[in-house]
Amino acid sequence: MASLDFDLEKQEFRDFYADNFNILEDAKTSFCALINALVSHGDNIAISKIDGRVKDKEECIRKFNLKYRKNLESEGLSYSIKKHITDLIGLRVVCLYEDDIEKIKNVLSRHFEVIDVTDKISLIEKTEGSFGYKGLHLDLKLGVERKGMPEYRAYADFNFEVQIRTIIQDSWSVLDHKIKYKKSIPNRLKRRINTLAALFELADREFREIRAATEEEIRKAEEELDEIPSATIVGPQLPVSSPNGRSLLNAFGFLKIAKHFFRDFEFEPHKVDGFTEEIVSLEPEITKYKFNLYMKDNVAKVKLYKACFEANSNSAETLNPYTMIRHCLYLGDREKFSAILTNNSKEAFEQWLACQPE
Repeated sequence: MASLDFDLEKQEFRDFYADNFNILEDAKTSFCALINALVSHGDNIAISKIDGRVKDKEECIRKFNLKYRKNLESEGLSYSIKKHITDLIGLRVVCLYEDDIEKIKNVLSRHFEVIDVTDKISLIEKTEGSFGYKGLHLDLKLGVERKGMPEYRAYADFNFEVQIRTIIQDSWSVLDHKIKYKKSIPNRLKRRINTLAALFELADREFREIRAATEEEIRKAEEELDEIPSATIVGPQLPVSSPNGRSLLNAFGFLKIAKHFFRDFEFEPHKVDGFTEEIVSLEPEITKYKFNLYMKDNVAKVKLYKACFEANSNSAETLNPYTMIRHCLYLGDREKFSAILTNNSKEAFEQWLACQPE
């Protein structure tokens, strides 16, 4: 029962905490799994991590004492500590891009009851000369539908807080908590802290802009390669050069051409990046047009070799699209692309070629 006796309420809270710690931990684990499932499968959101914790009981008491006790007692309002600790169960969702924060908020708002929202992003951006970590905090409860499900029934009455941040914001929050003096300090030191905070904010913005620029480059590459219908040719038709005189091969052009020849294969961005770099290192002046010719002129023969290789292989080894592209390049120019295949692969390929009719 609520009272104005702080010592009594402290003991009441400690007893509640001890009696419910295990179920609080279970609730935290369940909420993390649920939010991970909801966010990971909605709106194409890239998540770095989702984790959680049950707040330490003495930390909860200190927070209540600093934030709520004085006002409640001055107004003669009885209190129960646990009712004022909204983040007893706390979850953190760390995403890659700042514009994903609103997407995550929308997903959670559709599936949970929203008790309160604290937008630290807007608070910081609207305050001149302010610094601190950004993020969006949501106080949530299970929605009506899930409260009735057997697996969530035990957690139906628990509020929990979800902090949504980008990787950059999360990194700054760690550093921000390590800066022990931030308010009553000399201006020269405050300016240095503000400068550091601004650099983190700039990094967040640039990370988002790089993503947007990358998507635009992929779109432009697709438009360039699709300008002329390619129904009468094996590969996509390409201009010999771009307006500045030549259109050198890059990861975006490689991806478009490779996906044309291997439509059902998933080309992972980091592998595309490294493989394109390898090709360019062997032929620095290779254009998208030239790479497409290597593929168009040789892919049919390499597919025949693949079928023969796999039919006669004593193992389950296959030639994946990257390996087939290597063979197309080698067949297109043995001198330039000699190093793109291992010696054993070249020997086996040359033996097979020697047996083929002209």
